[in-house]
Amino acid sequence: MERCAECGRWPYGGAPECRRCLALADSVVENGYQAFLAEHGLDDDPALAEMIVDEIKGYDWRVVDAAYERLTCTECGNSRGRGPSGCGPCDLDEGFRYAAREVDRPGVMSRNEHAIRVGIAVLRNGHRHSPMALLSWQIGLPLVLGGQMPTTPQAQAVRARINKGATYEELAAARVPDYTGWDFSPWPP
Repeated sequence: MERCAECGRWPYGGAPECRRCLALADSVVENGYQAFLAEHGLDDDPALAEMIVDEIKGYDWRVVDAAYERLTCTECGNSRGRGPSGCGPCDLDEGFRYAAREVDRPGVMSRNEHAIRVGIAVLRNGHRHSPMALLSWQIGLPLVLGGQMPTTPQAQAVRARINKGATYEELAAARVPDYTGWDFSPWPP
């Protein structure tokens, strides 16, 4: 896996600051929406987006997130659910988005799709999450996109490293060369 030419991190790891990494995260959502439109022979229409967010439970999370992206928050003027923390309607939309369907891909670990969804949401909306949550997804999203899931001890070890001040570079250095996971032994080494 090659590092991002713009920020030098692993793919997705520079989002939301790195435009290229953020575009990768955005493409996960947008590609799902475009596939939905093509499958059903639909046009990209604000009325369709409104219908989708009114009936969230019947749609895949990528479709819901893309529909929110196409609508504007009446309070803050950002895409719905992407405004600043404290914007009442965006706070509600950020929570409601999790009612959408998550279907794991064949051949991946259970709950992998949920992990992808959370990671994409955090990277696309870093301003709505803590710096520690953002860092954990900057380092972890490539792993879950590859179909892997950290074990509970691995996730706890990463969180412990982050809580003790680990940087992205230190966490990335713990990466196993074949990118099937990381050595999350106690930190600092």
